[in-house]
Amino acid sequence: MSISRTTTSADLLLRMLESAIGSSPLRVRAWDGSEAGPADGPVLVVRSRRALRRMLWRPDDLGMGRAYVAGEVDVDGDLLDALAAAADVGLTLHHRAELSLRDRAALLGRAARVGAVGPAPAPPPEEVVVAGRRHSRSRDRAAVSSHYDVGNEFYRHILGPSMVYSCAYWRDEPEHDRNYTLEDAQRDKLDLVCRKLGLRPGMRVLDVGCGWGSFAQHAAAEYGVDVLGITLSEQQVRAGRERIAAVGLADHVQLRLQDWRTLDEGGFDAIASIGMAEHVGREHYDHYCAAMLALLRPGGRLLNHQIAATPGPQPGHRTFIDAYVFPDGDLLPLAMVIDKLELAGFEVRDVQCLREHYGRTLRAWVRNLERHWDECVRLTSPGRARVWHLYMALSAIGFERGLLRVNQTLTVRPTADGVVDIPPVRERWLTPR
Repeated sequence: MSISRTTTSADLLLRMLESAIGSSPLRVRAWDGSEAGPADGPVLVVRSRRALRRMLWRPDDLGMGRAYVAGEVDVDGDLLDALAAAADVGLTLHHRAELSLRDRAALLGRAARVGAVGPAPAPPPEEVVVAGRRHSRSRDRAAVSSHYDVGNEFYRHILGPSMVYSCAYWRDEPEHDRNYTLEDAQRDKLDLVCRKLGLRPGMRVLDVGCGWGSFAQHAAAEYGVDVLGITLSEQQVRAGRERIAAVGLADHVQLRLQDWRTLDEGGFDAIASIGMAEHVGREHYDHYCAAMLALLRPGGRLLNHQIAATPGPQPGHRTFIDAYVFPDGDLLPLAMVIDKLELAGFEVRDVQCLREHYGRTLRAWVRNLERHWDECVRLTSPGRARVWHLYMALSAIGFERGLLRVNQTLTVRPTADGVVDIPPVRERWLTPR
């Protein structure tokens, strides 16, 4: 779209949107009532000139994300449908199109005429800034706290009673069993991990990044194991201990506020690392793999459940997810994860992609948030609820379209004679009890 003196505010906004996410199927409605874009497309409502100023300063997903969090931009209709429509024409999570000098000059000229040129607006207060050396223990703790210490009640509304904040395992489709719920799928995911780890009564299990203790509780109750769970979130530890005590498992499950780098005990029979390794950072991933190997007895298994980046260059700018959701989060391609696990000394026995499962899980979380919107706003802030709404909806589309992936990688610490206690027939350890 060329930019002329007769371009309306909505035309200008559509051009900015296209610079942020590529070709746009969305219809734009501006603060002055002007509209542009396909007549039958989902409607993006821009409520103020400030949103345009944000996108002029940051013509990428961060500029658009800031405007959404601030309430200056909204979707008239279903957010998931709007993002899916954008994905249909090539939306990427971190697209950053470059404008020509001529278009940039024309854009700035028109923006000046509608009063949208000025200093960069301050980011919404929900934006996260962490200080110190990247992936130092103190900075990692601050980054984790910024995400997980939002409030346990807030998370209960989104995650449901299971309090499992990772990809569920949907063993049935809605058309086959309408009574099969998110809770069922999360229970089946926890059980899948237990079966892959070969848990049996009396085993010692480490849960790295234990969250609210849901896996530890399931493993202890259903498989008779003793579990040590560690996390960097104070609120998770407090709520997790209460949950464990309430079901009478305090003698079998211990939850600690502890960094994995400070664990000095070993001999675990199995380790579950579910949704934690994304916080490690590629510069520390070798150390993480070596530490997990050292914590296991020979023949012990590690189940690494981790979101993966697609191969290729990663965004070179600060993204919406970096700024508002997972500061310092680092997604590694699957090939790199496997390479580092093997270099540390693990033998990789199985890899299972759960990409479609995560898309469905995120859609369930989005609907939970929407159903409990007023409570979530009351517990946090309107901006915080909007952060979670946008990031989970974006992620759902990302997993559904293959822009994001998630894998369970089962590994074993080899024994001296090469004999490991894993059935050679895969179905024997994947089949539910």
